[in-house]
Order: sequence, then structure tokens, then C-alpha cells
Amino acid sequence: MKKSLFFIILFLSGSSICAQSMKQKIESAFEAFESDSQMKFASSSLSVLNAETGAVIYSVNGNEGLASASTLKAITSATAYYLLGKDFTWETTLGYSGSISANGTLNGDLFITGGGDPSLGSDRFGQSTSELILQKWTDALIRSGIKNIRGQIIADDRLFGTETMPGGWTWQDMGNYYGAGPSSLTWRENQFDLHFKAGKVGGRAELLKTDPELSYLKIINEVKTGQAGTGDNVYAYSAPFSTIVYLRGTYGIDLKKVISASIPDPAFDLAYRFQNKLMSVGIHVDQGATTARLLEVNTKPMQQQTQIISVHTSPALHEIVYWFNQKSINLFGEHLVKTFAWQQNKDITTANGVDFMKSFWNKKIDLESGAINIYDGSGLSPSNRITTMAMSQILQFIKKKPWFESYIRSFPVINDMKMKSGSINDVIAYTGYHTSSSGIPMVFSFIINNYQGSSSVIRQKMFRVLNTLK
Repeated sequence: MKKSLFFIILFLSGSSICAQSMKQKIESAFEAFESDSQMKFASSSLSVLNAETGAVIYSVNGNEGLASASTLKAITSATAYYLLGKDFTWETTLGYSGSISANGTLNGDLFITGGGDPSLGSDRFGQSTSELILQKWTDALIRSGIKNIRGQIIADDRLFGTETMPGGWTWQDMGNYYGAGPSSLTWRENQFDLHFKAGKVGGRAELLKTDPELSYLKIINEVKTGQAGTGDNVYAYSAPFSTIVYLRGTYGIDLKKVISASIPDPAFDLAYRFQNKLMSVGIHVDQGATTARLLEVNTKPMQQQTQIISVHTSPALHEIVYWFNQKSINLFGEHLVKTFAWQQNKDITTANGVDFMKSFWNKKIDLESGAINIYDGSGLSPSNRITTMAMSQILQFIKKKPWFESYIRSFPVINDMKMKSGSINDVIAYTGYHTSSSGIPMVFSFIINNYQGSSSVIRQKMFRVLNTLK
């Protein structure tokens, strides 16, 4: 018994010495980092905890609220696993009103009713590609005996309301693919592609085409050709539900790249695509495509759906979260936040979903009010503030949850470490998990705001600090 106790004490003493040595290495590296010229006007914070015990290994400015960028996705993902479960799914239905005559004419409208699926039409999921979805619905109509539609195709996008942009998102962001806002009928990740051809430096860069075609939108191209090596500085400017998109900025003369922008009204785009698909197989839609929102705006009556003929189920939540974190898809995070509000029987707004996230973690791990002060679920809002200590405590708390392996699988490997990155203007952040060569399991959060100079250079300097965890 005494011998066993001796070895336990010896093991704990060894662990303590390793932790002290680790702290000294981190402290030395972080002090050098903070004294760097790129950090002269910056704010920075680093917290490192023992992943098993929660003990603080090192923390500096750990309770300072900083813009977190996309590292916030780590918290949104954990909240989704807790509230919704790893196998949660969303449903989208196809149905109709009225009746089908003997000759196959539908005397009524077709309805595509959105249930908040963030993956509908996305090429990331084999069962949800746009081609498969449209073919599935076309086949369902044919099986129902519908050969002609007297009414219209109505994309029912009412579930999430008309608030598609979280508070704090900027005008420069929302027209671009990464600034696409959530809709209860999100479609193809609410984005489209722009194909450019460079001209003479300083002259107009020609917009060759959009993919898919968007004849219902007015696209005004003001993009100029930039110098060689200047790359992609193209920005799309449009508001939710707008029919005009402005393209501004520069496209490098040596650039060969497809630019992506956000669709202002994804529900309408879906109805429009389905109408075109039906026309291609000889099914005519007399009154064209519209949305439930447009009918309400124009005070037009809408019949009630009487029959559902197809139900599409999304991939499971853990598959959504995988891509959410691997590719940092802001849209998926905003869908999750709205789904939180929906599942809590609250008005389905971003604010209600975010309030749930904050109160959930404040209670779950007894955080101080204000440690998480956020406005969205993706981290795109520059108004978000979170402390590295709160981020690290949340990641440590979930380490022993039954779904943790699924959760951590969604984190990319960066700098040979399992971690989520984040960046917006003058903000870079990393948060994740790592086990040192001496066997110490750690969680960490590292955030800097308002750094100067090259982002690629400062990242390498941050990696030098994080390398002390190895």
C-alpha cells in the first residue's frame, strides 16, 4: 500500500514539474510575442488549461473580451451537440394545394416548404446536391400524375422570418459568399459564382458569366483589373432580397479564379430553378415562381397546402458541423443559432438564439456575465467579444461528453495541432486541443486584435507561441 502511494505521489510530482516547465516555456514565448513590433498597438490573450482537470497551466489577459472571429464556431458547435444531438436533422417538403384533374392538370399551387436545412442543394453532401433534389421533386410530381400546373411554385420561406442578417454584419461582407445569411429555404449555400476575364491594368475586368445564370438579377460590374500579384480584391454589394448586385474592387491581371457572391433571395432562386427543371421535362407552370414572403409583401392571397408528396431529410447534424468547422461556413452557424431559438419555442431570431447560447454556458460552467458577449453564431460580426478563459473552459468541460470524438473530428489540423482558426479585419484567433510530448493534455485559446502588418507573418509568430505546447 505504501509503495502504491509512493508511486502516485511520484507521478503527481512529475506531472506538476512538467506543467511548471510548460508554463515557463509558454510564458517566455508569449512575452517575446507581445514585444514584437506587429503587436505594438494590439490586444492579445492566451489561456491554456489542463484538458483533464481544468487546472490553469497559463493565462494572460484571460478575462479580457476580444473579437473571436471564427473560433466562436467551436462554442456554437458544442451548443448544437448539447441541445440538438449529433443525429438531429431538418426537413424540407414538397406539396400542393387544390386538386389534380383527370388530364393531369394541377388546379392549384406547388409548395416548397423550408424547415431550416442549411445543406439543401449543397455539393458537400451526396444526398443533397441541387441536381438530385430537383430530380427527386420532379419524379415525385410525375408519380403524382401532374403534367401541368395552373398555379405557381411558391417557396415557403416563412419559418425563419425576414431577418436574414445578424446584427453587426458589415455591408462589405454580406454580399459575398462568406456573408450569405440564413433562410428557412437556404439553397446551394446561398451563393453563386462569377467568372471574370482580366483586361488592361486599370481598365475594366470583364464579367464573362455567372454560374448559375441569374437573369432575374441586375448585376452591375465596376471591377477593374489590378496589377500582377494583387490577386482577388473583388467585393459584391447587395442587400437581402435585393434584385441589384454591385461588383467593385480589383481582379489581378494574372488571376485565374472564380469569385463567389451571395444570393439575395435564395428561396426565390430555388423556386426559379425548379420551374426551369419542370419546363425541361415538359411540365408548364402557368403563373411562374414566387415566395411566400413576396406574396405577403404584395398582399396577395396564398392557398393552403393540402397534400405533401415528398419529404427531404437533411444529413445529420454531426455531418453539418464537420463542414461548418472544417471550411468555416458562416451560413451553417447562423442556421444553428436560429434553430436554437426554434427548439426553445422562442421567436426564431438570431438574438434569441444567441441569448440561449450565452445563458446556457453561463449556467453550465458558471461563467461570469459578459465573458461571452456575442451577436451571431459564426464569428463574422466584429462586435463579438469573448474571453480566452471562457473559450478554454467550455472546450475543457465538453472533453468527456459522449459526442466529443464526433465534435473534435470537425476541427481542422493546423500547425500539426487540432484547432479552429478565425480571422476578420485585424483579428486572428486559434482555439483547440493538443497533447504535449510529455503527455500533458491541453485546451487553449489564443486571440489577438488590432495587430499591424502582414497576417501571414503574424500567424507564424503565433505558431511559435503555440509550439511551446508541443
